[in-house]
Amino acid sequence: MPTFAEIRAHVAALTDVDALTAVQETAAARLVELDAAQRPVILPGRTARINTTIRPACLRRLTGTVGQPNTTGSRFDFVLDEDSTQQLRNDPHNTRFTVRKDQTRYRIPKVPAACIELTNPPADA
Repeated sequence: MPTFAEIRAHVAALTDVDALTAVQETAAARLVELDAAQRPVILPGRTARINTTIRPACLRRLTGTVGQPNTTGSRFDFVLDEDSTQQLRNDPHNTRFTVRKDQTRYRIPKVPAACIELTNPPADA
């Protein structure tokens, strides 16, 4: 197997645009595979917390249940539990979400997968 330095030298010496493009596409595909292998599996029904990277800030640290994904699996509906629904309803900084007084669970649509932290282990763990 060639060393990393040998691979870099080989790629640096490529003069054919198609060959260099093929190397780039292969590297990008491998990065996607490695990233997917390290990411936890987000499935509907799992309990989770919205992390601190989401905007608007009123959604940060709220907890609930993961709902259905969009077609690409990059965003999920997120159903807040009762405590988080109450928090969102009473948050003075919340100007975007209208939570009715009689509502015990509130659905947030399209939460990015990167903003969801799972809080329970999968059933097969």
